[in-house]
Amino acid sequence: MNILDKIVLNKKAEVASAKKHISIKELESSALFSRPTYSFKEFLLDPARTGIIAEFKRRSPSKGIINDKVGVEAVTTAYAAAGASALSVLTDTDFFMGTKTDLFKARQANNIPVLRKDFMIDEFQVIEAKSLGADIILLIAAILTPKEIDTLAKLAKSLGLNVLLEVHNMEELQRSINPNLDAIGVNNRNLADFTVSVDTSYQLGEHIPAEFMKISESAISDTETIKGLKQAGFNGFLIGENFMKQVDPGVAMQEFVKGLK
Repeated sequence: MNILDKIVLNKKAEVASAKKHISIKELESSALFSRPTYSFKEFLLDPARTGIIAEFKRRSPSKGIINDKVGVEAVTTAYAAAGASALSVLTDTDFFMGTKTDLFKARQANNIPVLRKDFMIDEFQVIEAKSLGADIILLIAAILTPKEIDTLAKLAKSLGLNVLLEVHNMEELQRSINPNLDAIGVNNRNLADFTVSVDTSYQLGEHIPAEFMKISESAISDTETIKGLKQAGFNGFLIGENFMKQVDPGVAMQEFVKGLK
C-alpha cells in the first residue's frame, strides 16, 4: 500500500464520520454556500496577476513539517497582495496538518479564488467545499474512476464551483478528460517514489485539449521554469513548498515574482 492508498483509506473513514456529525442540509444552510464563486479562468488569465496558485501547506507526507509557525490569514493575504491568481489551501489534517477552518479563514480574508486542496472521493466533500467558501475543487485522477470524476465534476458545476483535474501520466489524462472540467493540472511529482520532474508537464501539456486551462503543479522553484512553461502553453503554476519553507512565505513569493517581470 503506497501513501496515496493510505490517504484514501483514511479519507473514507473521515468522510463517513463527518456525515454523522453534519447533514447536507446544514452544509447548504451555511452563509457561504450561496455566495457567487470567482471564475478561476478569469483570475488565471488576468494580465495583472501572475498565474501562480499559491499554496498554504504546513506539512507533507514526503517532507514532514514544512512550516507550522505561520498563520493562514497572514500568508494568504500576502500571497494575494504579491499577485497570486488563486490560493490553494490544504484541508487534510492527518497527513498535511490542514483544517477546514484554514479554508474558511482564507476565504474570509481574500477576494481571489480559493482551491480546496484535498482528496475528494465523495459528493459530500464537494458540498462541504462550497459551504466553506471554496471556489475550486481538486479531483485527482489517480484515486478516481472516470465515472466518479464525471459525478463529482457535474455536482461541482451545478454548485458554481470550478473544477481542476490533476493527472500524473498519459493514461490518467486520456481516461479522465471530461467536459465539466475547467482546468487540467499536471502533477510533476511521481506518487510512487516522490521524485519530481517538470518534464512531466512538457510531455503531457501538448496532449491537453485547448479548451482546458493548463496548470503545472510541484517542482517549480525558479522563475525561468515558469517562463518556459508559459511558452509551452501553461496558464497556471501551483507553488507551495518553495514559499512555505521560508520563514515568511508571503515575502518569499513577493521576491519570487520580481523575477517574472
